[in-house]
Amino acid sequence: MKKRILRYFRHVGITLLVLFVLAVFVGLQVRAILRYGEHPARLNLNNEGPYVFAQNDSTWVVNYIHGDKEAGFYLKKKPWNGSGSILASCYFALDSTRFEFSIDTQITSHPSIYEDNNPIVAISDIEGGFQAFRDFLIGNGVINEELKWIFGKGHLVLVGDFVDRGWSVTQVLWLIYKLDQEARQAGGRVHFIIGNHELKNMQGFYESAADKYYAASAIMGRQHHQLYDSSSFLGRWMSRKNSIEKINGYLFVHGGLHPDLKDSHLSLDEINNMSRSNYRKTYYPRPHMGYDELVLSNRKGICWYRGYFEDGLTQEEVDGPLDYFEADAVVVGHTVQTEVTSLYNDRVIAIDVRHPKDYLHLWPFGETQGLLIKDQQRFRIFADGSRELLP
Repeated sequence: MKKRILRYFRHVGITLLVLFVLAVFVGLQVRAILRYGEHPARLNLNNEGPYVFAQNDSTWVVNYIHGDKEAGFYLKKKPWNGSGSILASCYFALDSTRFEFSIDTQITSHPSIYEDNNPIVAISDIEGGFQAFRDFLIGNGVINEELKWIFGKGHLVLVGDFVDRGWSVTQVLWLIYKLDQEARQAGGRVHFIIGNHELKNMQGFYESAADKYYAASAIMGRQHHQLYDSSSFLGRWMSRKNSIEKINGYLFVHGGLHPDLKDSHLSLDEINNMSRSNYRKTYYPRPHMGYDELVLSNRKGICWYRGYFEDGLTQEEVDGPLDYFEADAVVVGHTVQTEVTSLYNDRVIAIDVRHPKDYLHLWPFGETQGLLIKDQQRFRIFADGSRELLP
């Protein structure tokens, strides 16, 4: 009897072990994530901000949130007439760091094409992860420990989806804004390419936002979609960004280029103008869209398209739009890879990887990666500054 019971439990144990190993294998294949811990500071709203909103045509209000759930929350408001610049600061609760910057209401759009042979560092899909973003930039010599630009005349290209999902969206956006200013002064550039999640936020579609931002908007007497609407400084700033740029022969776009785009006769400027004029318009399929669909659609549009990974494209279909725009290759985010990867005879470089999250413990553990293009070579780069040559 005892042997039978032991044999039974041994068989059950082996079965459970096999099922566990199988579940882990299948999970890895479909890139599932096990979430097993959260840092309580993720919901810290003390010192949160700044949130800057237009009060009328000539006056802005800079808002900071203070307090806690026990004592209650309150706002510190600073009116600003919009002339000159105003000094602001941003606080990161996880390690109690703060950085300062100036806000200037003069917001300009970027050109669509750059040609200067300066080095390029690209990263995508940070999704509100300030720590991973900051540490990657420090490790690769883009900024120093004081979060100041040290990349000279280089290009930092942010290939979309820097908002949503994470608890540090405010910190990520203001760091991008700060570096955008500093890079210009040094002769460099920060290129913030709009992704589908930036579009969602500008369109008021906020189902992927961290719960912290529902609370933050409520404290300010607003709804979440107003954080990035046309009255919001960050919303206006994002709405002037491009959805595609060509830098030193490389196209940068969040989703990808549909093969039919080669027949559109659209220039990069026309694509960006079309995109910007529709950033706040939610897309729904309509008949007779024509080539507009290849720019704006949430399936075939450049911020959404996943054809390189899901449609089984031929090399000819991939080459068509690249040859039309006279580009060496296209760099995309949007679709998660195990590592920065070169595809289709090195004409597509996919850089969306699973980055670590500020306030979450996850398995498998993410590792921040990006792309360096320098001296006509391409490198997979890591947060510690190490690099590997891509094909």
